[in-house]
Amino acid sequence: MRQKPKGYFSLVLHSHLPFVKHPEHEYFLEEHWLFEAIIESYLPLLMNLSKLEAEGVKARITISLTPTLCEMLADHHLQEKFAAHLNKLIELSERECARLANDGVYFNVANFYRERLYALKNFYENNLQGNALNGYKNFMQKGVLEIITCGATHGFLPLLSVNEQAVRAQLRVAVMTHEKHLGVKPRGIWLPECAYYKGLDKLLAECGIEFFFLESHGLIYGQPTPRFGLYAPVFTPSGVAAFGRDPESGRQVWSSIGGYPGDADYRDFYRDIGYDLDYEYVKPYICPDGTRVFTGLKYHRITGQSEYKEVYVPEHAAGKARDHAENFHFNREKQIEHLSAFIDRPPLIVSPYDAELFGHWWFEGPDFIYHLFRAIAKYDVIDPITPAEYLEIYPTNQMIHPTPSSWGKDGYYDVWINPQNDWIYRHLHKIAEVMQSLAARFSGTKDELIERLLNQMNREVLLAQASDWAFLITTGTAVEYATKRTKTHISNFLRLAEMIDREIDEAYLAELEHKNSIFYGVTFEVWN
Repeated sequence: MRQKPKGYFSLVLHSHLPFVKHPEHEYFLEEHWLFEAIIESYLPLLMNLSKLEAEGVKARITISLTPTLCEMLADHHLQEKFAAHLNKLIELSERECARLANDGVYFNVANFYRERLYALKNFYENNLQGNALNGYKNFMQKGVLEIITCGATHGFLPLLSVNEQAVRAQLRVAVMTHEKHLGVKPRGIWLPECAYYKGLDKLLAECGIEFFFLESHGLIYGQPTPRFGLYAPVFTPSGVAAFGRDPESGRQVWSSIGGYPGDADYRDFYRDIGYDLDYEYVKPYICPDGTRVFTGLKYHRITGQSEYKEVYVPEHAAGKARDHAENFHFNREKQIEHLSAFIDRPPLIVSPYDAELFGHWWFEGPDFIYHLFRAIAKYDVIDPITPAEYLEIYPTNQMIHPTPSSWGKDGYYDVWINPQNDWIYRHLHKIAEVMQSLAARFSGTKDELIERLLNQMNREVLLAQASDWAFLITTGTAVEYATKRTKTHISNFLRLAEMIDREIDEAYLAELEHKNSIFYGVTFEVWN
């Protein structure tokens, strides 16, 4: 019989993208956020989990699939666009192999991409039947993945909490959408932006949520101070468990200075043939208006801090991913040995990251995860575990009041409310107030058209609440698009609200239902 492990390790991946769907356009740049994530992050992770399963290696990952991401992955229109995008990349990789046939250096990289894209296509079509959710459900049912939810549209809950019902709506829709796509209610949640405020645990408990995650200071500065620091969960006053992020393991991956992704042999994210090659050659594979974009075919490695870049060697990068996984495991083992002197149980190290870091930003990241679980199995001193599994082993934990916090810059709310984006919130608060009032007024209505109208208003207010828009405005990324999306959803909501006691423009309503086609099966009654 195996002895109790020295410690536990919980890998947590937050998979999220805002709802972006534009059926009115054949090509829409921001839809490619989803396509890139599927190709570079989601499919490689699922393929590596399949490899681990075939090798008999135990893996445990807690992964959030946000409601907006689930809706997009299951959307037939976006699935068709993704399939066309993948085929286009395969066509480009074939052209690149032909162009570089006599180049002994770059041909190897081009051929690497060609083989990789064909493997991804085969896995997506034959193993997943054209829907990545099938892969997640498969590993969830086998106990490899603990899939948790998030706010319906990743709304920043502390800044919505002036109307408690707005927070309830975000949580209720999240639970309903999770069950719709995955067949079970979620036991855990990734709070949008890890943002917590006093009293949120009560609403989580109402929705049947058993655990969530916090940035380290959200626990450390709680009252009273947690006896075991970040290395055992705590219970909030409402009985929901909170797990704290371990900063040490986080730095090894996140740090732009000392983190693994900055290694010289790893693929450079910014050098891409969409920018490097002749315009006429890449024109069919970039924006139709001629705007250059990333294609995903990148031939250079990080090399160093200068603009000079050496050619990417996939075999060397693969070796580094293995070495770094071994080093990460070694450091966790030493960390656990140190912590064990201060804790009356095996320490739990919780390492949360954005899922898209692994593959999209750090191309070799999915292979790092693969090698990490192989290292854990090889040395057999640390147990990979999910929070739900941990709570079954250790159901008794200290109760504290966590402190308000987020995992954004400086640890609180500044990223999502500052002079650049603070104009958003008076509108979000007003439309939430109107939505709550109308939901109460028409509760139980038998008028199908009124119900359709209110259901669409619910979609519009939830989409307007997405924290992504305020975040993008702050970071200066896609500011125009983020601002337009915020204003458009607010405008849509107000125009629909004006129709309540007047004639309903069914053509306009149908147009919004087609375009912003999210959360079907959810009614406006979530506001009651």
